[in-house]
Amino acid sequence: MMRLVELKEYLQQRPQVPVMDIAYHFDTEPEVVRGMLDHWVRKGKVRHIQGVACNKGCCRTDPANLEIYQWIEA
Repeated sequence: MMRLVELKEYLQQRPQVPVMDIAYHFDTEPEVVRGMLDHWVRKGKVRHIQGVACNKGCCRTDPANLEIYQWIEA
């Protein structure tokens, strides 16, 4: 089971990360990840970025449907 501190450390190591990548990394459902991310969003530590295009070329997702999160506290 993923803990908030593990999620924090994961986000701090990446500039921006899609919710699906987090769910895959922790082997959990995206809804669980979103609930935990909401905790950090409410605390002002994480920013939700909707509709950012991925420039890696690995995903074929419509940018409007991407859910990207970013840790904003150093």
